[in-house]
Amino acid sequence: MEPHISIVTLGVTDLERSVRFYHEGLGLPMQSRAPDSDVAFFDLAGAWLSLYPRDLLAEDATVDPDGSGFAGVTVAHNVASPEAVDDVLAEAAAAGGDVVKLGQEVFWGGYSGYFADPDGHLWEVAWNPEFDLD
Repeated sequence: MEPHISIVTLGVTDLERSVRFYHEGLGLPMQSRAPDSDVAFFDLAGAWLSLYPRDLLAEDATVDPDGSGFAGVTVAHNVASPEAVDDVLAEAAAAGGDVVKLGQEVFWGGYSGYFADPDGHLWEVAWNPEFDLD
C-alpha cells in the first residue's frame, strides 16, 4: 500500500450544522454542492475532509451506527507556532466547537490542545518544533 491518505470522512448527525461549523466557522474551503446533497467535501491541500450523515456512513460500512464515546481516532491540524494553536482553538470555540484541552506544552516538546466539533470528533491543534510546514 502506498502511504497516502486521500479522504477523511466524518459521520455527522446534522450535516448542515457541520457544514456551517467547518465552512463558515472555521473557513475551510468547500467544494460546491447541490442544496439537497447528503455529502460535503473540503479541500485540505493534499487531502480531503468529507462530511456524511452518520447513519448512512454506518450503513455503507455495514456497522451499527449507535457507537458512542471515544472512538480512538483524532484528526490533527499542525500550525506554525504555539500562538497559532491558541488562535485556532479560539476560532473553533467561536464557531461552536468545544475546547476540551487548552493549548499547553506537551511531553514531546511541542504545544497542543484539542477541540471537539459539534458531533464530538476530536481535533488536535499542534505546533511541533520538528515539523517544517513550508
